[in-house]
Amino acid sequence: MAAHDERKSDLIGRLQVLRESVLWKLDGLSEYETRRPMTPTGTNLLGLVKHLATCEFGYFGITFGRPPPIDMPWALPGALDAADMWATPEESTEFVVDGLYRRSWEHAARTFELLDLDSPGHAPGWPQATVSLHQILVHMNIETARHAGHADIVRELIDGAAGMTPGAANLEIAGTDDQRAHYERVQSAADTFR
Repeated sequence: MAAHDERKSDLIGRLQVLRESVLWKLDGLSEYETRRPMTPTGTNLLGLVKHLATCEFGYFGITFGRPPPIDMPWALPGALDAADMWATPEESTEFVVDGLYRRSWEHAARTFELLDLDSPGHAPGWPQATVSLHQILVHMNIETARHAGHADIVRELIDGAAGMTPGAANLEIAGTDDQRAHYERVQSAADTFR
């Protein structure tokens, strides 16, 4: 049983590191910068946070019979495509970060308290009829890591800031001069195939 609790604690702990990494990408940016689409598919920082909050309310709430404590009209049938991937002008950064994302963490924490890793749930759209909390925790770690990577690249495109967390950039190239020299090496290597 202790190993089971350790695995659960580890999955929750890793998820929290990823969550904080995603939010760090918004630090110091304007409303415009957090909302600005930075890829042809419209990927933007605030939209990534809204999407992850929606996923957490769904997977850690609805899947286990715990509906979210708030209305999410963007997640209902008939909503615009990808409505969870961007924030409307009426949805402030504070609302998306605190009213949605951090609130989804609180909702998830209660699910983690109530359930064991083997506890069953039902995730619409999944191939199997029943899923476990363990499967959903693994899935949300992967989902959050994927979007943390998107957020890292989007933030780098906005102002050059990169890294995993404020205290641990997790990058071998630290300074601007080193980054420029590395970029030029990579570009030179690519240019040999023009």
